[in-house]
Amino acid sequence: MTNPLLQAWTTPFQIAPFAEIEDEHFAPALVEALHAHMAEIHAIADSPDAPTFENTIEAMEGAGEALDKVLSVFYSLAGADSTPKRQELQRDFSPKLSAHSSAISANKALFKRIETLWNARDTLDLSQEQARVLMLTHRGFVRSGAALTGEQVDLMKEVKSRLATLGTQFVQNLLKDESDWVMRLSDDALAELPDFVQDAARAAGDEMDMDGPVVTLSRSIIVPFLQFSPRRDLRKNAYDAWAARGANGGDTDNRGIAGETLKLRETRAHLLGYPDFAHYKLETEMAGKPFAVRDLLMQVWEPAKAQAGKDADILEKMLHADEIDGPLEPWDWRYYSEQRRKVEHDLDEAVLKPYFQLDRMIDASFSCATRLFGLEFKPLDLPLYHEDCRAWEVLRDGEHVAVFIGDYFARGSKRSGAWCSAMRGQARKPKVQSPIVINVCNFAKPSAGKPALLSYDDARTLFHEFGHALHQMLSDVEYESVSGTSVARDFVELPSQLYEHWLDVPEVLAEFATHAETGEAMPQDLLDKVLGAATYDMGFSTVEYVASALVDLAFHEGDATADPMQKQAEVLAEIGMPHAIGMRHATPQFAHVFAGDGYSSGYYSYMWSEVMDADAFEAFEEAGDPFDTETAKRLADTVLSSGGSKDAGALYLSFRGRMPGVDALLKGRGLAA
Repeated sequence: MTNPLLQAWTTPFQIAPFAEIEDEHFAPALVEALHAHMAEIHAIADSPDAPTFENTIEAMEGAGEALDKVLSVFYSLAGADSTPKRQELQRDFSPKLSAHSSAISANKALFKRIETLWNARDTLDLSQEQARVLMLTHRGFVRSGAALTGEQVDLMKEVKSRLATLGTQFVQNLLKDESDWVMRLSDDALAELPDFVQDAARAAGDEMDMDGPVVTLSRSIIVPFLQFSPRRDLRKNAYDAWAARGANGGDTDNRGIAGETLKLRETRAHLLGYPDFAHYKLETEMAGKPFAVRDLLMQVWEPAKAQAGKDADILEKMLHADEIDGPLEPWDWRYYSEQRRKVEHDLDEAVLKPYFQLDRMIDASFSCATRLFGLEFKPLDLPLYHEDCRAWEVLRDGEHVAVFIGDYFARGSKRSGAWCSAMRGQARKPKVQSPIVINVCNFAKPSAGKPALLSYDDARTLFHEFGHALHQMLSDVEYESVSGTSVARDFVELPSQLYEHWLDVPEVLAEFATHAETGEAMPQDLLDKVLGAATYDMGFSTVEYVASALVDLAFHEGDATADPMQKQAEVLAEIGMPHAIGMRHATPQFAHVFAGDGYSSGYYSYMWSEVMDADAFEAFEEAGDPFDTETAKRLADTVLSSGGSKDAGALYLSFRGRMPGVDALLKGRGLAA
């Protein structure tokens, strides 16, 4: 049987031939691709020729092409369109991939060649980017345990294998809890909701064959339900289910996984000579040390908590005015906050939402990229992995730049959240290749024949993820290992969060925020109200985020806790977490931290990047034009095109000329004193 994953792809832009790929192709393709990659690694390591940058580092950059193809397709499907078979394959693949990675980092002959080049780096006449790639390669091997010996090598291999297995299980448990829970809505309960929430509930019921409207744990459904349902008992039921994901007991309970993961990370850090995992993880980030992270978070925490406290007092009075005794609870906050917003800002989400059509917001994100960076977007008719996906060719001056794929709607087979990934990164060496980039979101899918409507927060998410996509698509470097978003974790959110600012530009909303039924532009008075309420309820959103970041940091600093839930409770008590606000991601649902190492001890990164994005957008404001050509070119040349080819701090200094302080962030969130 011909395996399409292992063939040369003759499709347009060499995109994966999704229509030909079936689940049974993945396992044999992985075995063959792993074997081929290891053969390439051995050929490099065992070469009789003296090591050079070209025959060692650049050769490693070009190795593993077949493996990259298999994994890019598989993990795109596993995250966005999971099936029981794909989940089974994930569980099987995780330890195999970990063992493969461990075997490469433990290859003493290969590491000797890298070490030889590193020690002779000043004599090699390398370009700046080549020197950077060499440094990152050497550092990556050392941090993976390449310098370990004896029993330490085997222990590190066991630790990494177990961590890979636990991360996969954590995500699959969360997906199962999210997809299994459903709450039917009676006709009366449905009638009390705005039309767009009713429509989303009906569509969710149709997808699940429930013969009626339902609330699910998809954020695009449960959040508006908590905002608009006057039924306090139903809100509590929904919120409790949302908060209990991953903590329901039984096979899908993630609490034990979290505890074991933290202990294994501690072991890994100790093997490499670090006092704890936080010091290990932060060494390569802009923050550098745990104290720098805590300092930033606490500078934001105190004013955010103070604002949230003032807001809670107002909302609790509204609760009591409804003749409900007792304190404001987490399932009350969004409902009464929405009522308050109607009064104080004369803003009603039900009136606002028809102006934020998905298609128009996609057009808006493209239009801003055209005005800022000269990009053009041409729709493509390609077979993709799901019927909801759409694709565009991205061009500049008529020349191909990238392929962009958007997968926007929630479904039971898709994990929660929103993300950007590259099925292929940009590079010029060892061969030229252009990016294929995917944005995945979880917006509520409308009923047949109706337009998809977004909340203002949804529209911001769309711009955020497209900012990541621009970072990938505008990359212009030699080597894929430093292309696009291959940067420090606390720098990677700068392009995405910066791009959110263009959603708030009045002329963008005036052009693209058009009513779904009438086609008319948003009235000026409504536009003014939207922009005037941009920082509304910012105490709540900042508190729920910073609390999660502080818990993440505490998990990884010092001795690993044997009871993560107890540790979480202690941290929240210490910082004075408001009773009526929950963490944005409680431990059993904290996939950023426990699905893999990506954001472990690094969830603060969004806030660190926000310090920069607030300051970076001020550069456009200082120029007097959010689309200032010179400033946009400088942003593209210094940040967006450079990937990780230079130190993140140096890139920001090249763009802005100085490093920012926290003041712009507090001002942007409406929390400045």
